[in-house]
Amino acid sequence: MIQVKQLLRFAFFFVAAIIFLNSCKKDEDAMIPPILEFKTGAGYISADATVPPDTTVTIGIHAEQTEIGDYLKTFTVSHSYDGGDDVSEPTELLDDSEHEIFEEDIHITTRDVTGTEKYTFTITNRDGLIVSKSITLTVQ
Repeated sequence: MIQVKQLLRFAFFFVAAIIFLNSCKKDEDAMIPPILEFKTGAGYISADATVPPDTTVTIGIHAEQTEIGDYLKTFTVSHSYDGGDDVSEPTELLDDSEHEIFEEDIHITTRDVTGTEKYTFTITNRDGLIVSKSITLTVQ
């Protein structure tokens, strides 16, 4: 009878230890979206700005995968004028050399009329996680 109690006590502590250790493990199912940033420095627009009509600006994109195997898959640019609907340019499928780090300089020439122009940049990884960032240019 004593051996049964000791065996049950051991089994209880064993199960409790397994539960505790599993709760301390990193959640392997957690998915981390890719990183998407605007390049900064001379020659780049990296935040909302006011610019003259018919001006060319450069917006630099820097994206990185955050987990091994969850490579960067697509890049899309969309724009809207004066609060209108977004219009997307064709989605760019990223090749093997761009799966871990993707960089691109996008040259935009504003319209020759006053108003607002919003540009949205979207990166998607293999798991389908999407990150978007936007810049609004006020043309005056």
